[in-house]
Amino acid sequence: MKNTKTEVRFFTITEWEKEQDYLRQQHQKGWKFVRVNFIGLYHFEKCEPEDVIYQLDYNPEGLEHKEEYVQMFRDCGWEYLQDYVGYSYFRKAAALMDGEEEIFCDDASRADMMRRVFKGRMIPLFIVFFLLILPNLYTQFQNDSLEGRILSALFLLLFVIYLSIFVCFALRFRRFYKSLHE
Repeated sequence: MKNTKTEVRFFTITEWEKEQDYLRQQHQKGWKFVRVNFIGLYHFEKCEPEDVIYQLDYNPEGLEHKEEYVQMFRDCGWEYLQDYVGYSYFRKAAALMDGEEEIFCDDASRADMMRRVFKGRMIPLFIVFFLLILPNLYTQFQNDSLEGRILSALFLLLFVIYLSIFVCFALRFRRFYKSLHE
C-alpha cells in the first residue's frame, strides 16, 4: 500500500476555510498534509486517522520576522508546516485544543486578515485588470484580423476570470462583515 498520495485541488484566496476543512478531513481519513505546491498539488503521508485542526494565516508582513511569527504560534501549541502564496499553514491535534480555539480568536483579527488579503492580493489584481486586461480587450475588439479575434477571446476569458475573482471576494467580504454586525 502506498504511504503517500497527491491530490490536485484549487482554492481561491477567499476559500481558506474550505481548504482548512479539506486538510482536516484528509487527516481524519489517515492522510497527514505534508505540503502544497504552486500548481495546486497537495501532498499527503499515510498516518493514523486523527482529528487535527488546520489553520491558515495570510500575513506576508509576519514573514519579515518569520522566527518570531512562527514562535508565537508554537508557544500556543500550533505546528508550523509551510508558507504558500502568502498563507502560513499550521496544525494542532483537536485533543490539545482549548475549546473552539482558532488562530483568529475574534472577529477583529479575522477582519484584519481579510484586509491583508485585500491589500496583498486584490489590489495587484485590480491594477493588472485595469491597466492590462481592459485596455487590451478594448483594443483587440477593434481588430478584425484572425490574431485580433484570438486575442479578443483570450482577453475576454481573462476578463471573465478576473471579474469572477472580484465578485467572489466581494461576496465573501460582504458576507463576513454582515455576520460581524448581526
